[in-house]
Amino acid sequence: MSMQWVRCRNIRYMKLLFTIFIFTGIICMLAIVQNQNTSECSDIAQKPTKSSSKVDVIKKKSCQPHKHIFFMKTHKTASSTIMNMLFRFGESNNLTFALPAYNSSQFFYPFYFNAAYVEGYIRKTILKFDIMCHHMRFQLGEVEKVMPKNTFYFTILRNPVSVMESSYTYYNSIDSFIKTKSLENFIMNPYKFYNKTSKYNSYAKNLMTFDLGFDNNGPESSKYFQLVQKSVEIMFNLVLITEYFDESLVLLKDALCWTYDDVLSFPLNSRSNATRKVLPVKIQERIKIWNQLDWQLYAYFNNTFWKKVDEFGRERMQQEVKELRRRRALQMEICLQGQVDPKYITDDSLKPFQAGLARILGYNLKQGLAESERSLCKRLITPELQYSYLLLNKTKQKTSKAKMVRKIFKSKIGRFGHKAIPL
Repeated sequence: MSMQWVRCRNIRYMKLLFTIFIFTGIICMLAIVQNQNTSECSDIAQKPTKSSSKVDVIKKKSCQPHKHIFFMKTHKTASSTIMNMLFRFGESNNLTFALPAYNSSQFFYPFYFNAAYVEGYIRKTILKFDIMCHHMRFQLGEVEKVMPKNTFYFTILRNPVSVMESSYTYYNSIDSFIKTKSLENFIMNPYKFYNKTSKYNSYAKNLMTFDLGFDNNGPESSKYFQLVQKSVEIMFNLVLITEYFDESLVLLKDALCWTYDDVLSFPLNSRSNATRKVLPVKIQERIKIWNQLDWQLYAYFNNTFWKKVDEFGRERMQQEVKELRRRRALQMEICLQGQVDPKYITDDSLKPFQAGLARILGYNLKQGLAESERSLCKRLITPELQYSYLLLNKTKQKTSKAKMVRKIFKSKIGRFGHKAIPL
């Protein structure tokens, strides 16, 4: 009887082991199949196909919109247009902006950025920031004190010839330009006018290099070029190119997992043609030599930009740029009477700041817009300074409400003790 019991027990034990083995095998097979499916979906999302709509559907399922964003706003690169886009996204998603303290329009440029320059950071009236996008001289360590760890960093570069032509028009009153008759006059003999020790010398030489935190008077050597290029590549997730603005917006939309509506924009802070100048080739070449650090930086990231376009897919890019432009044209048709000289802008709150010799154009809204349409249309054309002021007021209202809540909370703790706060 004893031997029979042992035999039965052993048989039951073997059956149990066999069942566990089969069950485990089934689970493993399911896991392998699931992993294969996941990797296939991931590959489809990353490798563009001819059907961009399928890619978009997969990406919508697999990614969430980025809401922690740092934009390094470089000068004279169409960065004001991108800034407006970020303002609208942050406002519509109730995000908190890291704004310049003391009602300033920028983070105390041309000094290096410091976390103390952010409204609410020192006094801790604001505990979390989502978006930062005002002018600064970049300093990564200080920015990281303010922004969350999962922040998406991006910036924009432009051909240094165009940057300098624009900079001369905007900042003609700085000491390096003020005694010159023209940009040609300056660039033919720059050392006669250029003041290396001037606080604002960056506007006259390697402006983008300076904005990004490097020495705009640094050595023009291959080692230094590579140092700047690789540093920017490491610090930023994406570098846009002004000359390919719509392609840049498509890449940004894809990287941030945003929609067409999120990157919809109208050109802002643009000059009238009367204050633009087509420069002779000889002058353009001299500008490149004078701004060699900027030129090497631009050339490098112009090359990497098109590598990213190739990864995205050229055909897909063409389709998405076409769609973006269609939507922009449609929105302009809904919103605008047209782009006009500032003296013809009827709404004072929409008049852009005028700088130097430049004539900054603005817009008039169409009459009879529905309230929802008017609100969006006005946001799309609100200049940088006015929009910043609106956001600052909203931020102050938020912090004052938060203070009131904390005050009430503390008073209840005082009355009831921390274990008996009524809910």
